[in-house]
Amino acid sequence: MLGWFRKLLPREDKFFDLFERHSRTVVGGAEALEKLLAGKDVERWAGEIVRLENEADAITAEVLLAVRRSFITPFDRSDIQDLIQSMDDAIDMMHKTVKTVRLFERTEFDPLMQEMGTMIAAAARLVAEAIPLLGKVGQNVPRLTAIAREIKQLEDHSDDVHELGLKDLFHRHSGSDAMSFIVGKEIYSQLEKVVDRFEDVANEISGIVVENV
Repeated sequence: MLGWFRKLLPREDKFFDLFERHSRTVVGGAEALEKLLAGKDVERWAGEIVRLENEADAITAEVLLAVRRSFITPFDRSDIQDLIQSMDDAIDMMHKTVKTVRLFERTEFDPLMQEMGTMIAAAARLVAEAIPLLGKVGQNVPRLTAIAREIKQLEDHSDDVHELGLKDLFHRHSGSDAMSFIVGKEIYSQLEKVVDRFEDVANEISGIVVENV
């Protein structure tokens, strides 16, 4: 009876399957955001981000359910929950950016916004690289540590780009077109928050490495 019951419970490796599926939605969302900011087929890429965000939410719910149902987890339950939630927060913030773009019917974006989009896509790909490595943390400490550092470097650079973008908006719009300044400032703010969420993911990865080595 116990053996039959255990077969109904999530396997330990199922968590990594779910993490990898979620990371693919995050990469897809980030790459769609990068294309949206290029100003071509804006509505198409906005719709793709919304679709992927919904898919990511479903995977997150599956992970949280699996945590409750599992006798054995690959690492601490709170770490699993925090990792998947931080990943989900990143794509949620992409969705919020889409809402602003749609609300104000933006179809053109500043070069510095596009640069931030490129950094977001790079951070997402680094997360997707890190996730499978967590299956054997001890063997992958150097690369996991390097990935976390690279994501934090992207976040530091995004702070600089964000500041430059706001200065550029101020010089171009503050005296003559207040609405363009306000909308642009909001988009820059949301893009910066996307990168911040990836730094949160990097911090979770670093914490898992420290606790499991």
